[in-house]
Amino acid sequence: MPTHPLPRVRAAGDPAALGRAHGRERAPALKAFLDDAVGRLGHLLPGPVTLTGLAPTIAAYRTAIEDALPDLAAETEGLAEGAGLSPTEAYLLQLRREILGYRKVPTLGDCTTYARSGSAARGLPVLAQTVDLNGNLDDQITVLDLAPSGTGRRSLLLSFGGLLGYLGLNSSGLAVGINLVLGGTWQPGVPPYLAVRHLLDRADTVDEALALLRALPLASSRCLTLCDPERAVWAEHLQGDWRFHDAPETTHTNHFLHPDLAARDEINVFARRSSEKRLRACRTRLATLPADASAEDHFEVLSQAPLCVADNGDIRRERTVAAAVMFPSRGELHLRPGDPSRHPTQVFALR
Repeated sequence: MPTHPLPRVRAAGDPAALGRAHGRERAPALKAFLDDAVGRLGHLLPGPVTLTGLAPTIAAYRTAIEDALPDLAAETEGLAEGAGLSPTEAYLLQLRREILGYRKVPTLGDCTTYARSGSAARGLPVLAQTVDLNGNLDDQITVLDLAPSGTGRRSLLLSFGGLLGYLGLNSSGLAVGINLVLGGTWQPGVPPYLAVRHLLDRADTVDEALALLRALPLASSRCLTLCDPERAVWAEHLQGDWRFHDAPETTHTNHFLHPDLAARDEINVFARRSSEKRLRACRTRLATLPADASAEDHFEVLSQAPLCVADNGDIRRERTVAAAVMFPSRGELHLRPGDPSRHPTQVFALR
């Protein structure tokens, strides 16, 4: 099935320059997205949504981001300038998931993520995942190819609708994926998607990334999966508490796996059944996948139900809007936009 090439924003320089380049390249798409019920939040939340009504919430998060991640705050300002948006609009694009919060409603699924490194990878570390989101966001996919000045690193990131980060890898051989887990009180702080970007900008290894994570005031519960040539780790966060699991092969879906956090899980019973089913299926399929499996082999794992969640026509329900396979030691990001069982792979490489 033919697929249009995904937009790729290439930029180098200081934070403001990166943001301006991103904004200029994606300005029409971002303006149209914001004009669609305020970034489609109006289609997903139970009550009316206006930028004016959201402004106090956005301002509180903006202050937290400026304090913790001034470089990404400056890049957000640059995004606004380049796209012709207000700073409030540019920050809204970083905060959509935090504004949505979480509600105990039935859902079909969310992301499934796994990683292999060390002895399980035999020289070919890999991090792969489905991306399950509501809001029909497959039309908002952009690949960011960024070289921030002063870091010596370059990163490839999957982005949706103006986000400065979602998942990706860097030229040091570090890859980061992300899963939603639900618990605790969500409050102004660093959105986890920006935390992913921060790690790729600043860390060469899983160890360095974990140290950076511990220092961040994350706004909400999440699980990050980190992979370099030596280690694969998932890191669960719940209201300031972190728990980690280090293994040659890791798998994660959308319920807390560490026993210290499992009792505080707020996932609803329907979503938990889906999460557990996807976790079992993922582990079963990985058991038959060789260490030197190709990207297409990994997409076979990700493209079948229950890991791949089909569109049921309800914009409020999560469905698979992309799948990613990352080979961090090769600097390669392989993507299938939309339903991965229906679209061909597009390959992005750092070298």
